[in-house]
Formats: sequence, structure tokens, C-alpha cells
Amino acid sequence: MTETYDVVVVGGGAAGLSAALVLGRARRRTIVVDAGEPRNAPAAHMQGFLSRDGMAPAEFLAIGREEIARYGVELVRDRAVDAARGDGGFAVRLAGGRTVRGRHVVVATGLRDELPDLPGVAERWGRDVLHCPYCHGWEVRDQAFGVVGTSAMSVHQALMVSQWSADVTFFLHRVAERELSDEDLRRLAVAGVKVVPGEVAGLVVEDDRLTGVRLASGAVHERAVVFLAPRAVPRTGLLRRLGVELRETPFGCYPVIDERGLTSVSGVWAAGNASGFAEQVINAASGGYRVGAAINGELLFAELDSAHG
Repeated sequence: MTETYDVVVVGGGAAGLSAALVLGRARRRTIVVDAGEPRNAPAAHMQGFLSRDGMAPAEFLAIGREEIARYGVELVRDRAVDAARGDGGFAVRLAGGRTVRGRHVVVATGLRDELPDLPGVAERWGRDVLHCPYCHGWEVRDQAFGVVGTSAMSVHQALMVSQWSADVTFFLHRVAERELSDEDLRRLAVAGVKVVPGEVAGLVVEDDRLTGVRLASGAVHERAVVFLAPRAVPRTGLLRRLGVELRETPFGCYPVIDERGLTSVSGVWAAGNASGFAEQVINAASGGYRVGAAINGELLFAELDSAHG
């Protein structure tokens, strides 16, 4: 059986819930399909969200689900596995066998972090192995930082984290010394960042606490916190199936969208990390709000014009 909604929102993170909240309050029949795989699940707290600074991600999502329910928005715990355009809308097929149809579709499926294959990294991720200094820098300030080079952007990361600690060591790992420009070296020196060549073999953990970085040579450098950049893998499967135009960026392949979040396919919208790499929770919530309001306007005027005709 196929059920019809005004809007099908795929993804129940900050972006998807925010869009659904706006649409529910606008009296639009809306469903949120959520597979339950938030990117920030490993983090104990989220930071930088005004009035929600320090809140646990799970608590934030639970409150959001309660809020959308007040306005009649349906939430289904399932995974959207396919989507296709049809007469007057889009059909979204769920892993559980259900198919839902919407006049518009919001893709807010986010991305997943592909961690480097280093012993200890996955186990410590979100604790004392981190990525974003804006998310965690204050909490680990003034400790001994290590930055593991995983890409050309690692130099930028090493420079950024030096704002939160005067003791930063940049382990080149996958970054060749020849890749460092004179400007890179000058900035690293000015920032007081120590540069250590050689491949990283793993992390040293004692009593459930990160204590060091071990090189392939066997040398161990005492560190209390490690920053590294995972490979971002956008969840764009539904967007591809719907024929949305995508563009390559240094951080992955993302949909081409306008200022409201509309993709190249009329009726298909993207918000949050499904639309770009640098969408923090507060940005994702804002983008979801913008998409929800834009969709309601599109629906309203389509209804008015249809009635007039």
C-alpha cells in the first residue's frame, strides 16, 4: 500500500527534524523516515548551538521528535532504499516494505565519517580522537595535541587547533614533506606547531585514556588528544536515483542547490550534511527550516494556481 503525504523527509537529524517542524506547523501532512544513524552519535555533547551548548546529541534529537509529534508529523524508524519520480510527486520505498509518496522530498541523510585504518582510532573517536576544534576544542584546551596527517587539509587542521593549545605536534603520516609549501612551514613555525615526519602506526592507550602516538619506527610521542580528518562520505544514493545534479568538491560529491536548498530536480530538496560538508548542527537546523518554509510556499501557490485554473 502506498500512502501519500505533502512532504517526505528522509533523515531525522537536525536538518530533517527542523524541516518537519516547520511543515507540521504549516499544517502540511509530513512524514520523517529515519534510519537512526546520526553522524555525531559518538560525541558525548554538541557545542556551539545557542541555548543548547553542551547538550547530548541523543537528547537533542529526542526533544526534536517530541516537538514534531505535537504537529501531527509522522516519524517512522526505517531506511529509504529507493526513490523515483512519478505522476504528481515522488515514491520512496522503505527497507521494511512500505512505500510512501510525497509531492516534495527532502533529503537530509547526512554523511558518514570513514576513519583511517589506525589501531585505536575507531575506539577513541569522539572521545579523545577528534576532528572539529569548534566542536571540541574548548573541552580539551591546553592539553598536548597531536594532529595526524590524512590529507592536504591536515596542515590547515594543525594550524587551527593551535588556537586551543600551545603544545601541538603535527605527525605527517600520509602527508609527504615535499607537499608542505614554504608558506605552510612558515605558518606552522609561527604557530609553534612541531612537525614530525614518518608514518603513524597507532595510538597508545592506558587505563582507557589516550597517552601517546606511536610511529612505525617505534618512537612514541606523549599526547593526550589527537585530531585527524576522516574521509567524508555523503549519503547521496537517493539523490542519484532521483537524477539530481551533483558536483565534486574537495570534501566529496554534493548536490547542486539554490539558496533555499532546492536541487536541480523540481520538488527534491537537500539540507544538512547531505547538502555540504561543513554543516554543523546549528547550520543544519537553519537549512532545514529554510527548506521547510520554501516547500510550504511552493505548495501553497501551486494549490492556488491550480484552483484558479
